[in-house]
Amino acid sequence: MTPAGVKELINSGHSVVVEKDAGAKIGFSDESYKLAGAKILATAKEVYQSEMIVKVKEPQPIECEYLYNSQILFTYLHLAPEPILTKSLVDSGVIGIAYETVTDDKSNLPLLTPMSEVAGRIAIQAGASALQMASGGRGVLLGGVPGVGPAEVVIIGGGVVGTQSARMAQGLGAKVTVLDINLDRLRYLDDIFQGSIVTEFASQDAIDRLVLTADLVVGAVLIPGKQAPKLITSKHVKSMKHGAVFVDVAIDQGGCSETSKPTTHEDPTYIVDDVVHYCVANMPGACARTSTLALTNVTLPYVKKLANDGLLNAFGENTGLLNGLNVYKGKVTNAAVAHDLGYSCEVTENIMQDLMNDIGIRNIS
Repeated sequence: MTPAGVKELINSGHSVVVEKDAGAKIGFSDESYKLAGAKILATAKEVYQSEMIVKVKEPQPIECEYLYNSQILFTYLHLAPEPILTKSLVDSGVIGIAYETVTDDKSNLPLLTPMSEVAGRIAIQAGASALQMASGGRGVLLGGVPGVGPAEVVIIGGGVVGTQSARMAQGLGAKVTVLDINLDRLRYLDDIFQGSIVTEFASQDAIDRLVLTADLVVGAVLIPGKQAPKLITSKHVKSMKHGAVFVDVAIDQGGCSETSKPTTHEDPTYIVDDVVHYCVANMPGACARTSTLALTNVTLPYVKKLANDGLLNAFGENTGLLNGLNVYKGKVTNAAVAHDLGYSCEVTENIMQDLMNDIGIRNIS
C-alpha cells in the first residue's frame, strides 16, 4: 500500500500499521507513511496482530505462524499449486481473500489485471536479456538489425499477459505469434494489432510446430484459481533450439511446462536441455514501485469496502469480492482450489449464514 492509500484509510477512521522500511527500496520512506497517519512497527510479527493484513505476496512460512482465527488476509494467494500453504491457512482459521479470484460484473479479474500487465511486459524484457550469450541464450536480438531477421517469439495465451507481451515484443521488432483457444480473443488481437502479429488457434499441432522454431516462448496461460495446464512438455523442451528461452509467467499457478520450477529475482534462470528457463514467482516484484502504484489503484476500493462495511455487508453487496474468498475459518471456499487439492468446498451461502451469525464481531475499527 502506498502512503496515499494509507491516508485514504486514515481519513475513513481506521488505524494503519506498516512494517519498518516496507517501502524504503521503492521510494516510500517510513516518514512518508507516518505523515499519512500510519504507525511504524519494527517487525512483521507485530504487524500481524492487526485485524486485516493487506500485502502482495502470499504469506511466507514464518508469517503463517502469526495468522489467527477470523483475521482477514487480503493478498495474492495462488493456492492451487500450494498444498502446504493451503493447509496452514486452513489450520489458522484465517479469512483468506485472494486478489486473483476477485471478479467484476463482467467476470474479469480486476485485481489480477494490473499485475498481469506488468508481468506480460517484464516477460519480454527478461526474455530478451536471457537470449544474450552471457545468460546462456543463443545470442539473438529480438528486433534484429537491417539485413538480419528478427527473433521469433511465440506467446501461448492471449489474455492480459499475452497481449502485453505481444505489444512489447512487436514494439521491439520481433516476429510475434500468439496462440489461444478463444477465437473471439484471437479476432480481438488481430484487430488491435492490425495484422502486425500472427494469431493462431492453440491446437496441439500448433504448439508442437511453433515451439520448435521459436527463439523465445512465453507461457501466458491462466485458468482462474486452478493449476496451469502443462502445455509445454519435456519433449518439447528437448527439441527446442539450443539457447532458446522459455519465460513461464504461469509459474505462480504451478507453471505451464513440465520443466518449470519457481525461481527468484536473485537467481532467475536455469537451463534444461540447453533451453534457458525464466520462472520467477511474483515477476512484478522486479519493478516493485510501478507494481505497488498499479496494485494500490485497484485494491484500495476493496480494502476500504471491507474496512468500512465489514465482511457481511462487503460480500453481500459485492459478489465479485465474495468470489475472492478462498479460505474461511478452516474451510476451503474456492471450488477450483478445493478440486485441485482434494478438499471439500464450502458453499458461499453457508459462509454468508455464518457471517450473519457473527454480525458485529468482524467489523474493522
